[in-house]
Amino acid sequence: MKQNEAGDVTPQTVTPNSMRAVLGTFSSGIVVVSAMADRPIGFTCQAFTSLSLEPPLISFSPARTSTTWPQIRSLGRFCINVLAHDQAQLSEQFAQPGIDRFAGVDWSPSPMGSPVIAGVSAWIDCELADEHEGGDHTIVVGAVRALHSDPQRHPLIFYRGHYAPSEHWQAWPLIP
Repeated sequence: MKQNEAGDVTPQTVTPNSMRAVLGTFSSGIVVVSAMADRPIGFTCQAFTSLSLEPPLISFSPARTSTTWPQIRSLGRFCINVLAHDQAQLSEQFAQPGIDRFAGVDWSPSPMGSPVIAGVSAWIDCELADEHEGGDHTIVVGAVRALHSDPQRHPLIFYRGHYAPSEHWQAWPLIP
């Protein structure tokens, strides 16, 4: 960032790389969006947020190039799995194209039948409420039908293109 003689800040040129660099300074959690088709399916998503408390809504944004989201969309329900601090490998696994992402993954069905991955810090069972175009992503709104958190499990944090180390959480108190 530069300042001119008048003290004004000169902004960076907006490019995909500058967007990634600047927005990467905002830390986020990592979720796996899962559903049950003829087999369990899911994908890693960083763009996730709470949207509304009344009514209870969440939002996430899969890439428009996702081949898994259209399959989940057609089912009309899904589960948000908030990955825990020691589940970075699962984040990587569910981001890989062309593999059985649930291979070797322990899970159990949510109340609505979607996969809840073992050991997550929280899960949120949803029905598809709405979708909106959002550039190279789709903005999905989910109506929350059931949810649970494990106060013993801290979330996986992503910041500037990296996961926060698991040891980082040893210094944090558990909040019931």
